[in-house]
Amino acid sequence: MSAALAAMRSEGAGWPAPVPDNWAQGRTAYGGYTAALLLGAALKGRDDLPPLRSALVNFTGPLSAPPLLSAEQLRRGRNVATLEVRAEVESGLAALGVFSFGAAQESHVSQDCPAPEAPAPEEAEPFFPPQARRFMPRFFDEFELRLVAGSRPFTGGERGLIRVWARHRDPEARARIEGLIGLADVLPPAVFARMTQVGPNSSVNWICNVLRDDLETRDGWFLVESELTVAREGYSSQVMRMWDSEGRLVVEGMQSVVVFV
Repeated sequence: MSAALAAMRSEGAGWPAPVPDNWAQGRTAYGGYTAALLLGAALKGRDDLPPLRSALVNFTGPLSAPPLLSAEQLRRGRNVATLEVRAEVESGLAALGVFSFGAAQESHVSQDCPAPEAPAPEEAEPFFPPQARRFMPRFFDEFELRLVAGSRPFTGGERGLIRVWARHRDPEARARIEGLIGLADVLPPAVFARMTQVGPNSSVNWICNVLRDDLETRDGWFLVESELTVAREGYSSQVMRMWDSEGRLVVEGMQSVVVFV
């Protein structure tokens, strides 16, 4: 991921971005990779931005070819700066991101969401068993995933929950906020844990709040979970959380996923 972000160079009114095969997911790109590209474009030439606080990404169409990214600052107030980034391909808009960056504020209110108990990453088993690796999208080769709780995809679990330890294989990606966003979407849709039938699916959107600007965690590992709340009429809603190795909540989000079976 760090190599792809480094390859983005200004060209006219935007930044062409690569979509290499190792980030493919079906006829589009992995959603976390798309979100990381959008965020990378938002950060280009804006070294004075405060920390990222929120991201809203709409996956409007397949990112099947290298897109042209363009960024616009919608507003910059005393505390929060908001930017919109568009990823366009020949057929039109492929993805739209809105990112909010905000300075820290003094407040008398403080509340945390501690991580659930989990074994150390070294003690957990690989998320994908060896016999399943040839069926998984190629982008999973860019990550290490170790199952902690819940069910693997298409195993008919009683609960739509997937919880894993996850990290980038690329050490440089671990140190970047774009890498954090790229990792936060790594899990298959939580509805997959309930399903027994494989079929087409598509992410509609993804919103996440970034709750810490400290990206330090032991050996790059984060505890990542996705939990299904509702599935009806082909659409599912899930809550997604990501804790660091000290049990501090770093990212919390929601996503809408449509399944065609």
